[in-house]
Amino acid sequence: MTTHTPLADRSDAELTRFLLDQQQAYDELRAAGLRLDLTRGKPSPEQLDLSDELLRLPTSTRDRSGGDVRNYGGLEGLLELREIFAELLGTGPSQVIAGGNSSLSMMHSTIVDFLLHGGVESPRPWSQETPVRFICPVPGYDRHFSLLGSFDIEMVTVDMHPDGPDMAAVEALVRDDPTVKGIWLVPTYSNPTGAVVSQEIAARLAAMPTAAPDFTIFWDNAYAFHHLTEDETKSADILSLCAASGHPNRPIVFASTSKITYAGAGVALLASSEANIAWYLRHLSVASIGPDKVNQLRHVEFFGSADGVRAHMARHRAVLAPKFAAVDEALDAGLAGLGIAEWSHPTGGYFVNLDVLDGTASRVVALAKDAGIALTPAGASFPHGQDPRDRNIRLAPSFPGLDEVRTAMAGVATCVALAASEKVAADRGLRVGTATERA
Repeated sequence: MTTHTPLADRSDAELTRFLLDQQQAYDELRAAGLRLDLTRGKPSPEQLDLSDELLRLPTSTRDRSGGDVRNYGGLEGLLELREIFAELLGTGPSQVIAGGNSSLSMMHSTIVDFLLHGGVESPRPWSQETPVRFICPVPGYDRHFSLLGSFDIEMVTVDMHPDGPDMAAVEALVRDDPTVKGIWLVPTYSNPTGAVVSQEIAARLAAMPTAAPDFTIFWDNAYAFHHLTEDETKSADILSLCAASGHPNRPIVFASTSKITYAGAGVALLASSEANIAWYLRHLSVASIGPDKVNQLRHVEFFGSADGVRAHMARHRAVLAPKFAAVDEALDAGLAGLGIAEWSHPTGGYFVNLDVLDGTASRVVALAKDAGIALTPAGASFPHGQDPRDRNIRLAPSFPGLDEVRTAMAGVATCVALAASEKVAADRGLRVGTATERA
């Protein structure tokens, strides 16, 4: 492990020397003419290639019951596919819906149904209640926040810890306020921190008293099978925990194959209580006569079983794990011991969470952009893109090649060190021209 003297412990002369060194390193970085993109957690072409057998499937037009998958019907999706993912999600096939290619679309339609009709336990549609509030652990998934924001749903933040959300804050929010209607969670290898909701935290979420009778846990298990090590973390069984606590309709689980097979042509899944499944299908029935069962059968033949999914994800791990190791190595080499950055060490998922010196995240992203390294905007992991401390950056190393990840992350470390040394120097009243001023 690389170690450095913390910037805060350096003399003015040492700090000035460090800043000048970082400015020189940044000048060299800009001169390299890089064009690298770490903005989104997309599968790489190498990962997509793992699923190219799908292009030769299905070999039949009939499901196991003899039904013609080319025709209408089967709103809940193919039983064979629901069986595979029911096993993976820890429930039964009657509690799973297999849909189209986007779990985000299922999340959107679920929110719309709550707003227009209310849920199984709602006294009235949410649109007839003002305001409607959701708990949003942060850092969190920007698309959840954008979805809520599009409906003017108020977002109340709580801290996301390594074992889940700050439960004291969550329990206090839901106990007496009936306007708090839900919580968004990515429970396993969360976006962006890699946190995993523990069984204990999940049990508290399942059992906690809520003022809203229709309080709902939106459990987006997007990365449940996306392990980076052979020690595969098992997701907490929120469906069983809620049922055992007398709140069977509280959770709605989402998942998809978007980062398992083809990102644009996979299959989305929704799992919940049988009452919630019936509720969802009832409203879906006026919008659809059935999903793309040809694509679903294609996936059934491709995977074969739940074990087939697990084996396929091991092949993804072989591609992804070296990239995440490269992120850690580059950040360690450039930043360890400086006291200006902390970053996650995820064992699964698609992201690395980087916290830099307060007030410098936006500067880091701008420096990186000017050097040809595109990063997710600072604050993207907070509602409305507003990080009150301006310190959080989500890193997405999945799409570039391994060598590009190494180059990009060494560049990011330089940008972090430069932005931090500029700020520390300014806080001390030292006047050293910035890289922007000299450009």
